[in-house]
Amino acid sequence: MGKKKKEKVIREFSSGGAVFKKESGETLWLVRSTTPSDIFPKIYWTLPKGWIDVGETLEETAIREVKEEGGVEAKIIKKIETIKYFYKHPERGNILKFVTFFLMEWKSDSPEGFDGETSEVVWLLLKEACKKLSQSQERQILKKANSLL
Repeated sequence: MGKKKKEKVIREFSSGGAVFKKESGETLWLVRSTTPSDIFPKIYWTLPKGWIDVGETLEETAIREVKEEGGVEAKIIKKIETIKYFYKHPERGNILKFVTFFLMEWKSDSPEGFDGETSEVVWLLLKEACKKLSQSQERQILKKANSLL
């Protein structure tokens, strides 16, 4: 029997936020849809998150990514948790991704709005936001975030 070549796994580290705002006595949560691309043609509904830039802290990344992908200024209330999952990137291969999420409170809409990685941003009640999110781990993050309020 031939030896199976072990595929290399690349580790990625990201940070993001579960962003809420209070409106008319209700708590609304920000969810965004991805912009389809050649590499990822499918639309996903996610919490805003992204890669940690060199020299950035997890907190700085979360604030930046929420502004870029969510189009809002938000402040961190507290860390929720770090999730990890595997996915296969069409060009880079097997990825083990670690994403640290923070509970964040909306301060204002960003004048620039969201970037080209996002096609739509919506504010929803917890139940609707959880239904909309594409990944079960992010639904769990949102539920944890809500329980921290």
